[in-house]
Amino acid sequence: MITRFAPSPTGPLHLGHAYSALLAHDMARAAGGTFLLRIEDIDQSRSRTAWEDQIYDDLRWLGVTWDGPVMRQSDRLDIYRRTLNQMWWDGLLYACRCNRKDIQEAASAPQEGAPMGPDGIVYPGTCRNSPEDRDHYPALPPADAALRLDMSTLPMGLFDDGAAGFTETGLNPRRIVVTPDALMRDVGDVVVSRRDMGTSYHLSVVLDDADQGVTHVVRGADLFDATQIHVCLQRVLGLPTPTYHHHDLIRDDAGKRLAKRDDARAIATYRAEGATPHDIRQMVGLPLAE
Repeated sequence: MITRFAPSPTGPLHLGHAYSALLAHDMARAAGGTFLLRIEDIDQSRSRTAWEDQIYDDLRWLGVTWDGPVMRQSDRLDIYRRTLNQMWWDGLLYACRCNRKDIQEAASAPQEGAPMGPDGIVYPGTCRNSPEDRDHYPALPPADAALRLDMSTLPMGLFDDGAAGFTETGLNPRRIVVTPDALMRDVGDVVVSRRDMGTSYHLSVVLDDADQGVTHVVRGADLFDATQIHVCLQRVLGLPTPTYHHHDLIRDDAGKRLAKRDDARAIATYRAEGATPHDIRQMVGLPLAE
């Protein structure tokens, strides 16, 4: 078993992060496996070295130890770029210059509102081109546009073996099947490279998990719907699909899930107030470490 914890250095770790990191760490250690740490810092406009240093400090304080060197996404931009170039040459991508307002106006039906997917509004295909248009594409994807995966051009037979999907573990273990119809209807042409990042969360997480050999992805239930996107990309790129464990979210007293702006729930705040790692485990409902 190889698990990982992959925080973004854009704010302090809170109780929800502690739960996810400790759960993935405990699962790997109980199985005699490997626990990896990855810093997801592709959003350079918000990532800060100080937050990354705080991540290391908080994890060590919690008793979380990781195996091998830390992977940092900002060191892997060339890998993401080469993959995008290949997908572009294979005719799987198209450039999109729509902004949020454009998408909202194009997707909204009069009285019904816009259909929502894992990334927000399901893109209505405004910038999608015909195969003939793509014969005149430039050799490399444009740097001033987002790149979208054209679900209508996925290779024939990509999902025909009956095994396209993912295994969900936890209290309700089950097999979730991913189908082309569901991707077209519920996801749409997802962004695989944002114009200001040179990649996207979806593409980078799929490539990173494969390169790190991750066998079990442990993450919050808020990412459950996005997993079908990751399975699709894994199929397109010929990568293995891990087992997924989407855990419940830690919420505040009002039932709202924690965010990085919730400094009152930050691990550093509890540390400053005298809490112990055992206290944090009790707060998030995990057994005490032996």
